[in-house]
Amino acid sequence: MHWVLRVALGLAVGYALGAVAGYAGVQVFSGNMHDRDLEAAMTAAFATGPLGAALGVAVALWMGRRG
Repeated sequence: MHWVLRVALGLAVGYALGAVAGYAGVQVFSGNMHDRDLEAAMTAAFATGPLGAALGVAVALWMGRRG
Protein backbone atom coordinates (compact mmCIF):
# COMPACT_ATOMS: atom_id res chain seq x y z
CA MET A 1 0.00 0.00 0.00
CA HIS A 2 2.92 2.34 0.53
CA TRP A 3 3.78 2.41 -3.15
CA VAL A 4 0.21 3.34 -4.04
CA LEU A 5 0.36 6.39 -1.79
CA ARG A 6 3.82 7.27 -3.07
CA VAL A 7 2.65 7.07 -6.69
CA ALA A 8 -0.51 9.09 -5.92
CA LEU A 9 1.57 11.77 -4.22
CA GLY A 10 4.02 11.84 -7.13
CA LEU A 11 1.10 12.13 -9.54
CA ALA A 12 -0.50 15.03 -7.69
CA VAL A 13 2.70 16.95 -7.00
CA GLY A 14 4.03 16.36 -10.49
CA TYR A 15 0.81 17.57 -12.09
CA ALA A 16 0.70 20.68 -9.92
CA LEU A 17 4.33 21.60 -10.57
CA GLY A 18 4.01 20.90 -14.29
CA ALA A 19 0.85 22.96 -14.57
CA VAL A 20 2.34 25.92 -12.71
CA ALA A 21 5.52 25.78 -14.78
CA GLY A 22 3.56 25.57 -18.03
CA TYR A 23 1.24 28.41 -17.08
CA ALA A 24 4.15 30.64 -16.11
CA GLY A 25 6.11 29.70 -19.21
CA VAL A 26 3.28 30.63 -21.54
CA GLN A 27 2.65 33.90 -19.70
CA VAL A 28 6.30 34.87 -20.05
CA PHE A 29 7.21 33.58 -23.51
CA SER A 30 4.00 33.66 -25.58
CA GLY A 31 3.61 36.35 -28.18
CA ASN A 32 -0.16 35.84 -28.25
CA MET A 33 -1.73 39.10 -27.09
CA HIS A 34 -5.38 38.23 -27.72
CA ASP A 35 -6.00 35.24 -25.43
CA ARG A 36 -2.78 34.54 -23.56
CA ASP A 37 -4.63 33.55 -20.37
CA LEU A 38 -6.66 30.91 -22.20
CA GLU A 39 -3.57 29.61 -23.98
CA ALA A 40 -1.73 29.37 -20.66
CA ALA A 41 -4.59 27.55 -18.95
CA MET A 42 -5.03 25.02 -21.76
CA THR A 43 -1.29 24.38 -21.99
CA ALA A 44 -1.07 23.88 -18.24
CA ALA A 45 -4.10 21.59 -18.04
CA PHE A 46 -3.52 19.45 -21.12
CA ALA A 47 0.21 19.52 -21.89
CA THR A 48 2.63 20.40 -19.12
CA GLY A 49 0.44 19.19 -16.25
CA PRO A 50 0.14 15.61 -17.56
CA LEU A 51 3.84 15.59 -18.49
CA GLY A 52 4.68 16.65 -14.96
CA ALA A 53 2.37 13.96 -13.57
CA ALA A 54 4.09 11.27 -15.63
CA LEU A 55 7.47 12.51 -14.47
CA GLY A 56 6.23 12.60 -10.87
CA VAL A 57 5.07 8.98 -11.07
CA ALA A 58 8.39 7.92 -12.59
CA VAL A 59 10.31 9.68 -9.82
CA ALA A 60 8.05 8.17 -7.15
CA LEU A 61 8.60 4.67 -8.51
CA TRP A 62 12.34 5.24 -8.80
CA MET A 63 12.54 6.56 -5.24
CA GLY A 64 10.54 3.55 -4.04
CA ARG A 65 13.02 1.12 -5.56
CA ARG A 66 15.97 2.97 -4.05
CA GLY A 67 14.80 3.01 -0.48
